Amino acid sequence: MFKHLLVPTDGSTLSEAAIQMTVTLAAESGAKVTGLHVIPEFHVLAYGTEMIADNEDRIIQTARQRAEDYLRVIKNAAAQAGVECNTVSESRAHPYEAIISVAAQQSCDLIVMASHGRSGMRAFLLGSETQKVLTHSSIPVLVVRQPAPGGAHPAR
Repeated sequence: MFKHLLVPTDGSTLSEAAIQMTVTLAAESGAKVTGLHVIPEFHVLAYGTEMIADNEDRIIQTARQRAEDYLRVIKNAAAQAGVECNTVSESRAHPYEAIISVAAQQSCDLIVMASHGRSGMRAFLLGSETQKVLTHSSIPVLVVRQPAPGGAHPAR
């Protein structure tokens, strides 16, 4: 069975469902968990450089605090289930690259992540980090999908 599970989070309700699934699976199989939040890299186009420095510091600090808050959810869920857990936050322009990289660095043997179920033009325009992880990862990926309205699982 799996020994080390990676669960990335973006703080969404769906990510929290993936966290619960990860912790349950880890508890049942005696695995440990690594939680990950990818902080977007800071990019800005502005006219005055003094304005950039002030805003950059504030934005980075807010992003770090948000990462700590999101990762605390994973730590608390793991602690309640008696599961060993560590957390990582990393800044990257492309979250899927960080997910795959951290999974390899931490010797994870399963990535459990949420999929927001975007399709059509929304998926094309917004991209899908889950799809990119599925495409590029050599580590197995378990995808937690958003239930259909009414609580039923989507038709397959």
